[in-house]
Amino acid sequence: MTVKLADVLAARERISDGIVMTPVIPALALRERLSCALHLKLENTQRTGSFKDRGALNRMLDLTAEERQRGIVTASAGNHAQAVAYHGRRLGVPVEVVMPEHTPLVKVANTRHFGAGVRFHGSTLSDAMVEARRLEGEEGLVLVHAFDDDLVIAGQGTIGLELLEQLPSLTSVIVPIGGGGMISGIAVAIKEQRPDVRIFGVEASAAASAAASRKAGKVIHIETSDTIADGIAVKQVGDRTFPIIERYVDDIVAVNETQIAAAVHLLLEQEKVLAEGAAATPLAALLAGLLPLGGDEVAVMILSGGNIDVNLVGRIIDRGLVADGRLARLCVTARDRPGFLALVTQIVADEGANVLDVSHSRAFADIGVRDVEILVSLETRGRSHVKKVIERLEREGVAVRMTPHPSA
Repeated sequence: MTVKLADVLAARERISDGIVMTPVIPALALRERLSCALHLKLENTQRTGSFKDRGALNRMLDLTAEERQRGIVTASAGNHAQAVAYHGRRLGVPVEVVMPEHTPLVKVANTRHFGAGVRFHGSTLSDAMVEARRLEGEEGLVLVHAFDDDLVIAGQGTIGLELLEQLPSLTSVIVPIGGGGMISGIAVAIKEQRPDVRIFGVEASAAASAAASRKAGKVIHIETSDTIADGIAVKQVGDRTFPIIERYVDDIVAVNETQIAAAVHLLLEQEKVLAEGAAATPLAALLAGLLPLGGDEVAVMILSGGNIDVNLVGRIIDRGLVADGRLARLCVTARDRPGFLALVTQIVADEGANVLDVSHSRAFADIGVRDVEILVSLETRGRSHVKKVIERLEREGVAVRMTPHPSA
């Protein structure tokens, strides 16, 4: 293992003028849902919206004058790219970024805004890295790896130093895992000072490379699936990060897409915090009961970033509302006669629900020739409220059934 506490301490001194000491806040609105006292480390408040500022800057400040002149290249799904682009502009270093083809548009736009050149290659971060290494060899650019670099790991570890100062009573830290740079750095910073603090890693089930490597006892390459936690969608953990993970990380768990989306929605609605998919994985694991944290625990989850596409946020919100029963779609069937729609909407209004959308179907529905099928999308207070609306419609002689909402 090459990264030591001294390296993290040196990184903190080096990057202090270029990064934010991010706040730690108690997740008070979530307390009744969780088995422990949870705090949020808000790395989404860094200048580029994620923790990646720390490691990228620490690595770039180590560049020689000749290397700065040549310029750098990196592969990134977005957050590391933005950090390298931003600090490259600050330091006067040319930057080329290789991104997977389906990188969220907000991350692409921000990377270009900070002045970096952007190229697309492959469907995953690992694919993009192949192209970045080609550019390193053929164009003489300096490769700044997103996670498998000692200086990057040490930079990310400064999060751990801050946590020990900001919340001395902490007993557990929950960290998203992609390539392992952040959890490795945090683990070194904390475990070498407070070995009693437990470190938990959380992956997306669609890209669980760290858990697979731990099971195999060595770094292995996996095939990933599409995930909204794009920031941690890697095919394998780093050769440098894996030994640190093996030594210091107490357990690694994985969460699915539904759990991640629910956690993003809950953080936004309850804590008023915007988290990208990867950043929400620790909360998803807690809500799923995957971590052994009791009532006397003081836990911190690293909310690693907030760079999420607004359109995706809208879809996640809608799905969350459907899951809670606050968005519902009713299918009403009756004789096609004047006044029937007015009757339905009046009943819905009387019960305090709000009509969002209405559509008729005559030709394509499996109904009688003289009948009409009406789909009504409603905004309600929850499942019990939907049930009340349905019961009232049925008392008025209206045939009604629930149908899947388009957002579900």
